[in-house]
Amino acid sequence: MKKISIGTSDFKQLRDEDLYYVDKSLFIKEILADTSRVVLLPRPRRFGKTLNMTMLRYFLEKALEAQKENFPNNSYLFKGLAIEQEEEIMKYQSKYPVIYLTFKGVKQNNFKNALESIKRLLSNEYARHSYLLKDKKLTETAAREYKQIIKKEGNIIAYEESIKNLTAYLEKYYKEKVVVIIDEYDTPVHEAYVNGYYEEMISFMRSFLGAGLKDNSSLKKGVLTGIMLIAKESIFSDINNLGVYTLLKSEHNQSFGFTEAEVSKILKDYELIEKEDTVKTWYNGYIFGGQVIYNPWSILNYVNSNDKLLEPYWINTSSNDVIKKYLASSTQEVKEKLERLIKGESLKEVVMENVAFKDIENHGELLWSFLLFSGYLKAEDRLLENRKIYYKLSIPNEEVKHIYEQIIATWFEKTLSNVKANQMLQAMLEGKEETFEELLNEFVINIMSYYNLGEEAERVYQAFVLGMLVNLQGEYEVRSELESGYGRAEVLVIPQDKSKNGVVLEFKKQGRKRPKAVEVLLKEALEQIEEKRYEEALKANGVNKVIKIVGHYHFAARCQAK
Repeated sequence: MKKISIGTSDFKQLRDEDLYYVDKSLFIKEILADTSRVVLLPRPRRFGKTLNMTMLRYFLEKALEAQKENFPNNSYLFKGLAIEQEEEIMKYQSKYPVIYLTFKGVKQNNFKNALESIKRLLSNEYARHSYLLKDKKLTETAAREYKQIIKKEGNIIAYEESIKNLTAYLEKYYKEKVVVIIDEYDTPVHEAYVNGYYEEMISFMRSFLGAGLKDNSSLKKGVLTGIMLIAKESIFSDINNLGVYTLLKSEHNQSFGFTEAEVSKILKDYELIEKEDTVKTWYNGYIFGGQVIYNPWSILNYVNSNDKLLEPYWINTSSNDVIKKYLASSTQEVKEKLERLIKGESLKEVVMENVAFKDIENHGELLWSFLLFSGYLKAEDRLLENRKIYYKLSIPNEEVKHIYEQIIATWFEKTLSNVKANQMLQAMLEGKEETFEELLNEFVINIMSYYNLGEEAERVYQAFVLGMLVNLQGEYEVRSELESGYGRAEVLVIPQDKSKNGVVLEFKKQGRKRPKAVEVLLKEALEQIEEKRYEEALKANGVNKVIKIVGHYHFAARCQAK
């Protein structure tokens, strides 16, 4: 079996080291057949964008001067792949000069440092083509500016026009138009939004991409990847003949991620075919242009793991800061819809392929488009109503569901700090019902009302209370559903020090069809504690002082102590 290398995104390295490779080489044919001058391919992270871009580069790129003696071309990298059977396409092998940039590492927390990172990338690419400085066709002024970019000493205008200028130099040298490949073009914009320099970065990227890709007579084709299609008015308004193929389009729908057939072959190759059904539950569910797609990062990590554990491999590769930022500031309506998604339901929502980051917080409906294109939702059943495009959206698989649960946990931690948790516990143990009620309600209003209500609400409340009471371990014994008196007490808190208060907790769920008054529910809960004599287990342990707490829950909670 060939070795699986996790994280190897350079096509040449993968082929040179004879690592396991799922053949996506026909993507090259698709790109060359596309009549658009500039092709934009937004896909979620870790779905093979960089690997495809480096493959395209090694296929099309002319050998540089320093390489010609040992490697006149890269045709050997494509031996045995599907593209080798395409005779007409193979004529384009090693035909064009190529500019290749990847912005995946531009993740600085301020604009100055982000710009320095971009300058470094451009410096390296200019240096890679430094043989141009020996060309007599390069004017003295152009040579001076060229050297300034290599030294990272150029002015902002020089960097904004750097792609345009380099394509012109390369065309003159090779007498062939230039292919420009830019991987993860939107990473700088994501980071700028999170770190507060969005407008500065948008301004630079608009000028940078516009100069290099709009009406550039030296450009053969531009190919860009990213996660999102940043709204045309933000970056791409100046670029003509732009072909945009999001995951809603049928074009390139098998080029990123693994198809079902490809996953079956991987599992068969590594003698894991019996695990196919469980692997599907965890890692498929994506739909790209009508094609069911598996998450390639998670599939390869699973196959490569020693223990073959079903784990959330993909979600642990990023901080998910932008997702958390949007969801944390979302409206109550959005949070209630998130509850429905976690419960396995779907949403019918408007989907817009052009999204500006700054608009998402102010227009809640754009959030669903962002989550879809980022890989946190899947889209089915396209509908056109009132001139708006709707899709049925749902969580694609168990792995992605895990990230939503993590975000809920983060909200809980932020909303209910350890200090407040301790205050709640102390109020409960001392019988301070107003304080206990206030703190519990704070949790319910901010978290529980959009996490997991409905038929499982009682269990969720009980789980929360038990989790809160874990902090009492050592001084108290916490028991759930313990037989006591004539029934089973929901929660009992039994102190080690018998002189301290014991606690009986009982929660009542508010019915939706025939709701009762809160006071009636609370009274019924207290009567149940009395009639069933739940305090008997406490008294049997030598505890004579008992606090009885009842709660009502629906979309809020009230507690009463006695």
